[in-house]
Amino acid sequence: LLRRELPNKAKISGGEMSTSRSPKDPSCTVDLGAQYISAAPYYARIHMNYVNMHTVYHHSGAEVLYERHVTHIHQKDTGWEVCHKAGAPDRFDIVVVTMPVPQILQLQGDVESLIGENQRRMLEAVSYSSRYALGLSYKADTQIDIPWAAKYVSSNPCIHFIAIDDKKRNLGQCLHIFLLSSLTPDAVKPIILEELEKVMPGLPQPDSIKCQKWRYSQVTGSVADCPGQMTLHSTASAGSALKGFKVLKSSL
Repeated sequence: LLRRELPNKAKISGGEMSTSRSPKDPSCTVDLGAQYISAAPYYARIHMNYVNMHTVYHHSGAEVLYERHVTHIHQKDTGWEVCHKAGAPDRFDIVVVTMPVPQILQLQGDVESLIGENQRRMLEAVSYSSRYALGLSYKADTQIDIPWAAKYVSSNPCIHFIAIDDKKRNLGQCLHIFLLSSLTPDAVKPIILEELEKVMPGLPQPDSIKCQKWRYSQVTGSVADCPGQMTLHSTASAGSALKGFKVLKSSL
């Protein structure tokens, strides 16, 4: 029997896969996190029923536990004890940590001693860029005469990607702008809107606007020779743990 849990420190699911709703029209949704996932044809086919990025969480088949801010990970016999800010700790056979590297290095417990000195140096060298996403929500009867659903923008120093979320899901009228900046959301919002007018002049007045900052967005400097993951610890039971991980991977 394989029991899977996804601790999430937020009150709602999503994280960088979050889908936002207009405060004036809940049917108007916009993906302010990941806009797409590159996938082989097989995975694209079996996941084609996803309505938005938010639903990826729930299609994983795991139990999502909200407001579980993980603080400590301890090694207990052949398993692991995961502690969080509220409630009793949980026990697991396998722990897969997917948070940004700087947050992994802040974890307490046995994680600190399990990371070797050389591994820590490599992890501390990992760098990220920050991103901002701006969502513009429009009333359902607003006409936005744009023939495409999404495109990259190479001619603007501020805006890098634009998507018309309505064309992806046919739900409400939401425009998503994705850009690179180091400013605060309040400071960057008028700059984005000014640059957007240059890229897409004549857009109607939005019904609501939301600006979202992703502090850890894209990896700009990864760990050498460790594409996508690093094994921090292995034991004599690593063989059985890897078998369990393969079962977990095949079910996602």
